[in-house]
Amino acid sequence: MTMAELHLIAHDIRSRENIGALFRVCDSLGVKKLWLTGYTPAPPDAKISKVALGAEGSVVFEKVLDVTGVMKQFKKDGISIFALEQTPEAQELSQFKAPPCLAILLGSERGGVSPSLLSMCDGAIQINQRGMKESLNVTIAAAIAAWAILT
Repeated sequence: MTMAELHLIAHDIRSRENIGALFRVCDSLGVKKLWLTGYTPAPPDAKISKVALGAEGSVVFEKVLDVTGVMKQFKKDGISIFALEQTPEAQELSQFKAPPCLAILLGSERGGVSPSLLSMCDGAIQINQRGMKESLNVTIAAAIAAWAILT
């Protein structure tokens, strides 16, 4: 079985600590590229570096303000985009069959992925929740999804 090629798009994520942790996730699991879009902070940054523990030096990343431009280029290149978001139509991660090359769109800590960006995606993936809380931290959710797709 060949492993999927995965890109993560971190859009409008405010927390530098979350971004540092995403670098660690990408390094650990072999994510192809981390895209930092919108107002998401990017290295060099002391708080990102403190949490990333050097992973910002080993992970391929790009800072781009316009997320729609990145998404349109993925579509042009034949790369499927899935939002990691709870929607009525979202597939459970445990049932998701990843295409060979894909991007996962992560939304802001408070608002998630906006409806306009959801409409540009090929679908949505959600992680089954069992507890009283209805969501996970964006970095934790990204780690679970990336692990499920790449292992």
